[in-house]
Amino acid sequence: MLVTTPRLARRLGVGLASTALVLTAACGGATVNGAAPAASGAASSGAACGTVNMAMNDWVGYTADAAVVTYVAENKLGCKVDQKALKEEIAWQGFASGQVDVIMENWGHADLTAKYITQQKVAVDGGPTGNKGQIGWYVPPWLATEHPDILDWNNLNKYADQFKTSESGSQGQLLDGDPSFVTNDEALVKNLNLNYKVVYAGSEAALIQSFRDAEQNKKWVIGYFYSPQWFLSEVPLKKVSLPKYTDGCDTDAQKVACDYPDYTLNKIESAKFASSGSPAANLIKNFTWTNDDQNVVAKYITADKMKPEDAAKKWVDANPDKVDAWLK
Repeated sequence: MLVTTPRLARRLGVGLASTALVLTAACGGATVNGAAPAASGAASSGAACGTVNMAMNDWVGYTADAAVVTYVAENKLGCKVDQKALKEEIAWQGFASGQVDVIMENWGHADLTAKYITQQKVAVDGGPTGNKGQIGWYVPPWLATEHPDILDWNNLNKYADQFKTSESGSQGQLLDGDPSFVTNDEALVKNLNLNYKVVYAGSEAALIQSFRDAEQNKKWVIGYFYSPQWFLSEVPLKKVSLPKYTDGCDTDAQKVACDYPDYTLNKIESAKFASSGSPAANLIKNFTWTNDDQNVVAKYITADKMKPEDAAKKWVDANPDKVDAWLK
């Protein structure tokens, strides 16, 4: 979930040591090396589904998408899904080598689209997920109630001192998630002349806990967040109005001074996989659901502590008509 470059860390341990994939212990996540391409989708196994190499990005909405599609692919189509934990930008590199067949939830990335789809032609747009994404700055409900003018960015400097932390020093803290998330926040702070410093919580889980604690204990927290996200049903964060987004206002990442656009989230497939005839490629192309659907599965995984595969089964069993439509 940076416009050119959003979230719970996924630790399923499923197929993360693929021969063509090098995982690192560093915070930057896995990298894709230049080894010989692995077999992609059904291309190596005729009419059989074969193995689907699925990138796993680092937020629970993505995990929900991937869990449901993986469950359907394996249990209804006989596929083997190899989930590979990769940061957003790194995952795109796998299309050229054949080590990644699909990214299940893409948030924009116009630069990567231009490079891998338009120029290199190793990837294709897999169609919308049905989810509508929104990124922005949020405060806990109590703060918006007691200081309603804080929801206008023009008033943020007035409250900067209230948001100071040991990490932000003399400036107010603007809390972000993982540095790899889609964010323009450092440029926004600079270009809007705000007396704030972007501080990274490090993960979606840490970001959520900060907002939860802020609401429960009336702490001053302002930070990056997004929807769809199940947590908003627990704590209905209030969005700060930034300068209105207009087409092209975020073209230069260094000069961004406008709000984030609304995102039509989509899937990205490798060109080889998309044309392979794999029933999994057809499933992924047809896969579409709503923000509410995603939030239900994400809540099962996060709040209810269900394993992703169990959460997926529960949703699939409750929504046979939607699943059947994907399989046509």
